[in-house]
Amino acid sequence: MTDDDLVFKALADPTRRLLLDRLFERDGRTLTELESDVEMTRFGVMKHLRLLEDAGLVITRKSGREKLHFLNPVPIRLIHDRWIDKYTERRITALVDLKSELENKA
Repeated sequence: MTDDDLVFKALADPTRRLLLDRLFERDGRTLTELESDVEMTRFGVMKHLRLLEDAGLVITRKSGREKLHFLNPVPIRLIHDRWIDKYTERRITALVDLKSELENKA
């Protein structure tokens, strides 16, 4: 499975997207903090976090007895650059040109 496939698979699940949103709001959360945001077992949250880690979307660091989870937005940006940006650039440029042309005629 490619890196892109892992990222798409990770982002396909609403629970994993919720976990990423929580880390976006505040990085460095523990498993206990993250599991309080979802209605599932601790083990279920751990499985979702492991998949996010495998996709490179979450990075962990040990701090004493705690394992802290941090968002890594780089894989999402790479997906954006490869799959979204290149398809929208021409359209956006055309819309900007059209806007300028219409404003100049008015």
